[in-house]
Amino acid sequence: MAYLVHRLGPSRVFVPGVSVLRLLCSASMEDMGLTMSRSPLERLDFDNVALRKLPLDPSEEPGVRQVKGACFSRVKPQPLTNPRFVTVSHEALALLGLSGDEVVNDPLGPEYLSGSKVMPGSEPAAHCYCGHQFGQFAGQLGDGAACYLGEVKVPPGQDPELLRENPSGRWEIQVKGAGLTPYSRQADGRKVLRSSIREFLCSEAMFFLGVPTTRAGSVVTSDSRVIRDVYYSGHPRHERCSVVLRIAPTFLRFGSFEIFKRADEFTGRQGPSYGRDEIRGQMMDYVIEMFYPEIQQNYADRVERNVAFFREVMLRTARLVAQWQCVGFCHGVLNTDNMSILGLTLDYGPYGFMDRFDPDFICNASDNSGRYSYQAQPAICRWNLVKLAEALAPELPPDRAEAVMEEYLDLYNGFYLENMRKKLGLLKKEEPEDEILITELLQTMHNTGADFTNTFRSLSQISCSTEGQSEAEEEFVKKATDLLLEQCASLEELKAANKPTMDPRELAMLLSMAQSNPALFQMISDRMTIARQLDRLSRLKDLMETNQEELKTKQGEEWSHWITRYRKRLARELEGQSDVQAVQEERVRVMDSTNPRVVLRNYIAQNAIEAAESGDFSEVQRVLKVLEKPFSSQPGLELPAWVGGCGATEQGERDEGEEQQLETASTSAASARDPVPYDSKPPPWAHEICVT
Repeated sequence: MAYLVHRLGPSRVFVPGVSVLRLLCSASMEDMGLTMSRSPLERLDFDNVALRKLPLDPSEEPGVRQVKGACFSRVKPQPLTNPRFVTVSHEALALLGLSGDEVVNDPLGPEYLSGSKVMPGSEPAAHCYCGHQFGQFAGQLGDGAACYLGEVKVPPGQDPELLRENPSGRWEIQVKGAGLTPYSRQADGRKVLRSSIREFLCSEAMFFLGVPTTRAGSVVTSDSRVIRDVYYSGHPRHERCSVVLRIAPTFLRFGSFEIFKRADEFTGRQGPSYGRDEIRGQMMDYVIEMFYPEIQQNYADRVERNVAFFREVMLRTARLVAQWQCVGFCHGVLNTDNMSILGLTLDYGPYGFMDRFDPDFICNASDNSGRYSYQAQPAICRWNLVKLAEALAPELPPDRAEAVMEEYLDLYNGFYLENMRKKLGLLKKEEPEDEILITELLQTMHNTGADFTNTFRSLSQISCSTEGQSEAEEEFVKKATDLLLEQCASLEELKAANKPTMDPRELAMLLSMAQSNPALFQMISDRMTIARQLDRLSRLKDLMETNQEELKTKQGEEWSHWITRYRKRLARELEGQSDVQAVQEERVRVMDSTNPRVVLRNYIAQNAIEAAESGDFSEVQRVLKVLEKPFSSQPGLELPAWVGGCGATEQGERDEGEEQQLETASTSAASARDPVPYDSKPPPWAHEICVT
């Protein structure tokens, strides 16, 4: 009888004369009703392998602390006041077997997906890792704002392609912005609406561009507030606490293995688990068994297995950065703690898609040295791989790691050329001169200030030279030149772009110091930075001595020269082809499915953020729709939602928690600006956007 009372719950008492069968039937019907009314998030099937296979911090004391001998610490997410959805990604939530519509309409959805309420089976924890930040070892870092909720089993019927990418059969889910952890350092563990929207949109944008990435399932905002000094200007303001749901096979990173690092020779810092080599072995076993099972099966020898693992991480990283370069994406903070062990784009802080092509493009206003500039990314990823190799020793012998790293540059170049040939429509032949053609294209784009995304998108409109067209060649070249001139920068834009970022007096002082005291010069600056400043000065001087008409003529000459070479190369694609028309059509199809029409430019994200901050979430949702089909024209979605007064009208698109004055105010500051299509070059005001 004790069993029956326990089975029926503590509030149920056995009553003599009432049959056991009736009690059981009643309980069964009640349980069924509860099951039917449960939140879809309560039905997620958690299997939190990482917390079982990797050491867990036994301490649950609150506050920031050094965590020794552990990979995870249990945490308690801090509830938000009045959490509510800003948006969800239906495609990302489907990875967990969830319907986006069900989640949006679930009263408990915002609570569960902000960490305000813990789902059944979830085990909130924060991950301990270290990292090299801007080239210096920073010691313990860890999940200062992110919170592991657990691992959800892949639902039945998931796309086999996804299972190949995620052989563990589980999706790790995190909430970012859910409050303090032992790794929060001097921060509060919270994220705000603008940073959450930027991470959400870019995670999904990268996926639909075909770039390996972590995913984002939702953004939740609230009435809870934190103070932020957005531009570090001494003018802080209150902002709404907001949370992003992040999804990936794992969020383990290069820095996860740096918790074992001995004292750094430059900073003196060491990893919190220095000397605990057995944990390093556990972590390697876990990562390889879970996420690289073929390597685990194919190598009986432990050292050979570990070398194969490192080679695969190196290959994925080389492929990833090649893809970044080909879509003009700049990560902004390529520290070792932001490098995925699976070769995914990880942690969307200061990032940017390049507008005007500039190899020295820096998307992070805090990166004064340009360490993480666009053109530096391939070399920085290599540097980070070297640091990973150091962290894996002696499990990975240094001489074997060095041999693997010798393959990096060739692999990267191979991936880059493969992507670039598709972007240029060079599909039938691979010729040695292709590298020169690509280099000259980028140089012409740089010289003319051409828009990166739109220039590549325009190339499919340039026709191939065919027999019998020689007389009209000049006309074809002129037409193509006019097309690309539309994407070039004006004289004023180029002057602004080439203005040195360093004060002339500081530059003069450093130039003098480089001659008189080289040792001191190396401590406070570097020759690369000075060279960039001098190059800007030289370009600016030339621009000051010309006018707009002369500039356009020069730009036209440069483009005509390159287009002539390009058309000749395209003509060779047709040699020996029986169906020239089919070849031409295939070329256009491949180019238009490789060169995006739309990327997440800063001004697009800013419009969505400003609308959301004024209580209108429709623009975030609209931008997501556009980014889900970046290679296609989408009639009806060419312009922002506020153009023509077509703001949010549907239920759930407006934030009911905003103050009354915001409810009745204009949709956003953006609505006062001239409308700019999503596939446009950036408007003038976009250059004022500062991301740090």
